[in-house]
Amino acid sequence: MTLQICVAQLNFVVGDLAGNAQKIVDAARQAHAQGASLLLTPELALCGYAAEDLYLRPAFVAACDDALQTVARETAGLCGLHIVVGHPAPAAGGERGRSVSRAPCLNAASVLFEGQVTQRYAKRELPNYQVFDERRYFVPGDAPCVFEVAGANGQQVKVGLLICEDAWFEAPAAAAKAAGAELLAVINASPFHAGKGDEREQAMRLRVLATGLPLVYAHLVGGQDEIVFEGRSFALDRNGALAARAPSFAEDLFALTLQSPAEAAASPSRFGVVGPIAPEQSLEADLWHALVLGVRDYVGKNGFPGALLGLSGGIDSALVLAIAVDALGADKLRAVMMPSPYTADISWIDAREMAQRLGVRYDEIAIQPEFDAFLGSLGPLFEGRPFDTTEENIQARIRGTMLMALSNKFGSIVLTTGNKSEMATGYCTLYGDMAGGFAVIKDLVKTMVFRLAWWRNANDPYGTGANPIPERIITRPPSAELRPDQKDQDSLPPYEVLDAIVERYMEEDQSPAEIIAAGYPQAAVEQVVRLIRFNEYKRRQSPVGIRVTHRSFGKDWRYPNTNRYRA
Repeated sequence: MTLQICVAQLNFVVGDLAGNAQKIVDAARQAHAQGASLLLTPELALCGYAAEDLYLRPAFVAACDDALQTVARETAGLCGLHIVVGHPAPAAGGERGRSVSRAPCLNAASVLFEGQVTQRYAKRELPNYQVFDERRYFVPGDAPCVFEVAGANGQQVKVGLLICEDAWFEAPAAAAKAAGAELLAVINASPFHAGKGDEREQAMRLRVLATGLPLVYAHLVGGQDEIVFEGRSFALDRNGALAARAPSFAEDLFALTLQSPAEAAASPSRFGVVGPIAPEQSLEADLWHALVLGVRDYVGKNGFPGALLGLSGGIDSALVLAIAVDALGADKLRAVMMPSPYTADISWIDAREMAQRLGVRYDEIAIQPEFDAFLGSLGPLFEGRPFDTTEENIQARIRGTMLMALSNKFGSIVLTTGNKSEMATGYCTLYGDMAGGFAVIKDLVKTMVFRLAWWRNANDPYGTGANPIPERIITRPPSAELRPDQKDQDSLPPYEVLDAIVERYMEEDQSPAEIIAAGYPQAAVEQVVRLIRFNEYKRRQSPVGIRVTHRSFGKDWRYPNTNRYRA
């Protein structure tokens, strides 16, 4: 006996209920034409993940139910096809402490068969850590869901349904097995961070080994604000071995053929699957594709006609431009060089060369007249005081104003170019280089910025041009060029040290004492930790940026601005 399964690894848009429903219908028709008996869609596919406080609006939940009925009606003629659709659903009753006007929801999945909702499952384990807030929106389910799907010869296969976090715990899978499940189908919307794909496969392997059941993992792909989902759906045989894997960072109607135990025993995997296993990618490749997808979807899903950025001749803006061109194409990008009196000639030369290599529109706007005008107006008030960060910040704020004016006039979004090391230490200017709509490399420390620049020069994954970043941009010492002969390391520890401290303190929650005990200089640790604390007010006003680590300066990081705790 064989069972044909398709996974709709698709890119859904939050709130586009009609569009999402149509994507599911189209996938169902294609899956049916290929002979599938079961189609799995990702977690909350119908409304998009995550819809956040939209879940608290009864009208939104009701509209999701209408969309579900549309999918059921439009797929009624697909005989023999079971469709699992993720969506929010109203929950009976309430929960203590909840507003009466905010009806509690279920994070649900409905099984559609020939136009009818035959079963519904409610997610049992609701994550409330990192970027997750599911206990704010949902109440947990308490019962398994097992449904039967007919294989090629009419023999029934019992499928146990789980939703994402459920499969990271023993009880939901064990309950599904106790209810008769012969296969675990897990639908997911699990945000990407570096290394998460391997973590998922290992966690699902534990579920398989605990239950003795094969498992299919259906995953979302696409960008949603700061979060990226990389796809990489997969299947494990009943021994926990990888049997199939879909591509990462791409839509795919992922087709699987499951065999009964007797037939599977003859196959090398012992769980027969038709289709290739997409290969693993390097860390740099994963990060690059995540950033490209994040930019493409944020710009595209929000309706911007294109993007623009300040191209300084430095490494950060160069990397952002290369990512943006891979994401959007050169014709939708505009690079603006805004030299000041302190801009080195090589910065002009390298910025021009990079724009030429990538074929983007390039403009130069000297900011000397505006800078002189500011100094002239403020001169009487500043009399007797030396040149300091005030004048440096004025230059950055002039540039931010220029970029925002171009954005307003032409409709393109401004991409900011600050990295995680700068966000951590406040080595950035509020309303200056922080001004913009989307922070592309906000979650990349500086050392990773350099690694990705070298990687992109050695690889051309989207065919937009090889070696896009002039080598001198990567090799010259980083500088904000806001005063004569300025270097980043005049104010900050070496980036190798700084980044390690940021990762240990901010991402791993290590104390300063623990970091010092690990061998890092006490003065550097104290300086970096002090800067992280002091600059919370800046980060609160920074644009949303793409999350690629397990803890970013976004939903993962919620510290008070007013705070006297010092450990």
